[in-house]
Amino acid sequence: MQLDLLLPVLNAPALPAAPALGPAAGATLAAPGAPRAHGAKLWLPKRVVFTPDALDEEYGQRILARTTALGLDIELLKSNRLTNLRGADERATYRTAKSTLAVVKAPAGALRLQPTPPSADYQLNLAEGCPAHCQYCYLAGSLSGPPVVRAFANLPKLLENTQLYERPGQLVSFEASCYTDVLGIEHLTGALAETVGYFAGREGARLRFVSKYDHMGSLLGLPHQGHTRARASLNAEPLARQLEGGTASVEARLQALRQLALPVALGGGGYPVGVVLAPIMPLPDWQQHYGELLDRLHAALADVPGLDLTVEFITHRFTPGSKEVLLGWYPATTLDLEESTRAQKRNKFGGVKYVYDRPTMQELKTWFYAEWQRRFPQAPIQYWT
Repeated sequence: MQLDLLLPVLNAPALPAAPALGPAAGATLAAPGAPRAHGAKLWLPKRVVFTPDALDEEYGQRILARTTALGLDIELLKSNRLTNLRGADERATYRTAKSTLAVVKAPAGALRLQPTPPSADYQLNLAEGCPAHCQYCYLAGSLSGPPVVRAFANLPKLLENTQLYERPGQLVSFEASCYTDVLGIEHLTGALAETVGYFAGREGARLRFVSKYDHMGSLLGLPHQGHTRARASLNAEPLARQLEGGTASVEARLQALRQLALPVALGGGGYPVGVVLAPIMPLPDWQQHYGELLDRLHAALADVPGLDLTVEFITHRFTPGSKEVLLGWYPATTLDLEESTRAQKRNKFGGVKYVYDRPTMQELKTWFYAEWQRRFPQAPIQYWT
């Protein structure tokens, strides 16, 4: 396997100067810090385990070949039960799980696709678990057991199953990033490129994925037919630095997004693209920091011909269960998890979620909508949550 094909593509042409689009009037200015520009390191798990069921799948054998070529420590399990994932305490369990890739067969329940509004019509999970170390991790409390990364070896069956959810005369969207960062493990599985190729042949279906990684070289040159929207998860520079461990820098994500959006004739991927601003937090001088982020995004994409761009705004929220898990994983976190300053939001099953109060939400939404539309008047806002 050629590792150079897996590394970030960050050699985009020089960008023209962007129009002056600074923070809104009245924003408090802080001393600027030089943005980081490093790409993410390839995640190379210390332990890769394969269940017998996974090895029975042709695609499982392909993942075995990939991981073997990378010289990883591979263990062929004698049963389909994952073992030796727990340590002496929660932190040790977290470290062990986060350094393990388990290649398994997705259970039968994975074929019953779940709706996932407002992001897409249905979830399409190619894997579960993520190699990154985001201290607000949305998976905390959502997945049971240690946070090991599980890649699904029966990928062809999962893809074929999506046809059952297509509807004549309508476009049906499938989100591949609900429970993992598919680009963060793509060099190990190849599943995202396989899925992009599959959806290229589906006229009534569209694929969506989002990532904090920049290893998108394998996606360039794929005949996707515009049926996949590639999105970057972005945040203000201070939050990305403090809370998003193991990911690509914001600048590397911006350049990766640019490369995916550029037409094929200019050396890009020719993809429809998107931005997921998440999780939005009213940190000190937030208008300045988020204004700088939007300016940098504008500079990266302003000269892309035929740009097809969307945005999704997601504010920070947490549940009592996710708070408990996150504090176990990151006991020294600076993340604000104070319940008394939040409003409660209940779902139809009675579950509680802590969100920002109504005045804070309204202030954030008003500012973000105005600043986005000022810079990207042709790029639709898909939702605010």
